Amino acid sequence: MIRRLQNDNLISNISEPRKAIQVVAGPRQVGKTTMVKQVLNEITIPSLFFNADGVAHDDNTWIAARWEDARAQMRFGQNHEFLLVFDEIHKIDNWSEQVKREWDADTFNDVNLKVILLGSSRLLLKKGLTESLAGRFELLPMTHWSYREMHEAFGWDINQYVYFGGYPGSAAYMSNETRWRRYMRDSIVAPAIEKDVLQTTYIYKPALMHQLFHLGCAYSAEQLSYNKMLGQLQDAGNATTLVNYLEVLGESKLLIGLQKYAVDKSRKYRSIPKLQVFNNALLTVMTDGMTYEKAYTHPTLWGRWVESAVGCYLLDKADELEYKLYYWRESNEEVDFVIARGESLVAIEVKSGRRQHNTGLSTFREMYHPQYSMVVGGDAMPLEKFFTGNLSNLL
Repeated sequence: MIRRLQNDNLISNISEPRKAIQVVAGPRQVGKTTMVKQVLNEITIPSLFFNADGVAHDDNTWIAARWEDARAQMRFGQNHEFLLVFDEIHKIDNWSEQVKREWDADTFNDVNLKVILLGSSRLLLKKGLTESLAGRFELLPMTHWSYREMHEAFGWDINQYVYFGGYPGSAAYMSNETRWRRYMRDSIVAPAIEKDVLQTTYIYKPALMHQLFHLGCAYSAEQLSYNKMLGQLQDAGNATTLVNYLEVLGESKLLIGLQKYAVDKSRKYRSIPKLQVFNNALLTVMTDGMTYEKAYTHPTLWGRWVESAVGCYLLDKADELEYKLYYWRESNEEVDFVIARGESLVAIEVKSGRRQHNTGLSTFREMYHPQYSMVVGGDAMPLEKFFTGNLSNLL
């Protein structure tokens, strides 16, 4: 069983004096519940774990009753502190208001009851937190599994990780690509769109959201203008609709449209988006007719998979390291990824076989003077070294 970085972070947070509700948030199937259960087995604080998955959504007493169960056990055991964990809590109507009421009551009465919340819908969690629990929670983001984790857990090599991505549940089906695709569609893609997006946000055109997701994943690591998207989508409406839908998919950690780096903010917002999935498995499963052998043996195709995999890694690190991710292009010169944090810039070019000659990196250095620039995928920085290194050292 892989022990993730978030394990230590959560243990450290709940070992401190009671300050805020700990919220574990992240995309589906990345091990949020598993991580919390590992933590409960490692700590000495007595705890109760409740799953709201089977509770009626309109049950307005369940949270208060479970909270009182924890208080009672805490008093009965004469414990000076206690830990209460709710999984899938977002499935209960007005959950955030109920949590706020109980948390504030414990704060007023000096009850040292600490709380962890987690759920599969990042959008619903975020909505409840910002509406009712502002100032009362601390967010612990869970990311997709890294190359290091997939290698340690399942023995994957770098090429398997580039193609099959970082969903640990899919590893059991990798030897049969047909079963792997079926698992991805049924257990990852369908719930992510139907439950995490369409049931949590008002989407005027659900069919368009499905089409945009499919198109965007298939074009990961490609720049695609909104006008070209409109030309490939049925009943597409206008570009503003696509922009809004991409923002929702980005909040769900599925798909994003990266902006072009520019000093002028208006030029960023007007730029052609570079589509980028958060997990390369989404690129693979949404590319019709693709196989591992076909992608790996075709240099141009494989180059896009490699570039997209680097983009996934950089997106996963963005929240942790607090930076913004862009691309850059002027005429025929481009830089695949630009990291910006404050005044610090890092330019990254992926050597993937897609472009034989590109002077974009040197041109970008002359124009913007980044602190560091690097080529990933070559002899100087192999993919394995980049994916297992410490990106924070560049910032």
